[in-house]
Amino acid sequence: MSKVGFIGLGIMGAPMAAHLLKGGHQLFAHARKPLPADLAGQGAVACASGREVAQQADIIFIMVPDTPHVASVLFDEGGVAQGLSSGKIVVDMSSISPMETKQFAKRVNALGCEYLDAPVSGGEVGARAASLTIMVGGTERAFGAVKPLFELMGKNITLVGGNGDGQTTKVANQIIVALNIEAVGEALLFVSRMGADPGKVRQALMGGFAASRILEVHGERMIKRTFDPGFRIELHQKDLNLALTTARAVGLSLPNTATAQELFNSCAAHGGKAWDHSALVRALEMMANYEIGAPVPQ
Repeated sequence: MSKVGFIGLGIMGAPMAAHLLKGGHQLFAHARKPLPADLAGQGAVACASGREVAQQADIIFIMVPDTPHVASVLFDEGGVAQGLSSGKIVVDMSSISPMETKQFAKRVNALGCEYLDAPVSGGEVGARAASLTIMVGGTERAFGAVKPLFELMGKNITLVGGNGDGQTTKVANQIIVALNIEAVGEALLFVSRMGADPGKVRQALMGGFAASRILEVHGERMIKRTFDPGFRIELHQKDLNLALTTARAVGLSLPNTATAQELFNSCAAHGGKAWDHSALVRALEMMANYEIGAPVPQ
């Protein structure tokens, strides 16, 4: 049994922490809100601060929304850094800046501790099902120590390189997902406007080289108009902002990523920041003055 800390018990964090408890580990937790009843009922210990979590636990997980939140959790007064002692491991599973992650790791390493950046893909469904994809940056030694805990939360777990490389992988994932959503949206909008049945076209395409999880899952959402979030547009905006900001810092152009971000921005401007990211297609539909599945104008 390990002494494990968890900071950030939101939509993703709470079920992830629950899997660690179910795995037989002692859990010390901290969040802005009171400890969820199901975690408390399973024996989780509520801590007043990140510092207290770090004092009690040997491995400390963080799962918060964005880069400034991670910086605050780690280094503000009462933060994790103030409770660390040599040999402990900090694991950030948030999706944040790769460049800032490298700096966070250096500061934690200077305290005699290891740091892993381990962002995830799979959303709330994956968090609840313990089927997350986990992309890890850090040393092999730290990865080996934490891997049994990762296996309680996810299925596809890969050490991709050093600190920052996990976050870089997650940003790449979000670029690919966004551009695939845009491609599927354009294709289904095209076939529907041409008078073809988008459902039957999608079914045909699923048997060919264009098949993808985005076409399968989000293509169906676009056709059925089911845009309640699995993954909110505002969160994908955040991830593409990381991509574009980091690319600019290293002198790289990502033109299609920028286009996808502008389509998300259009959705948000029309009140859609909480729509599922598959609703990017609505920005395309607004430009076309036509909606997938609508009668073809005569």
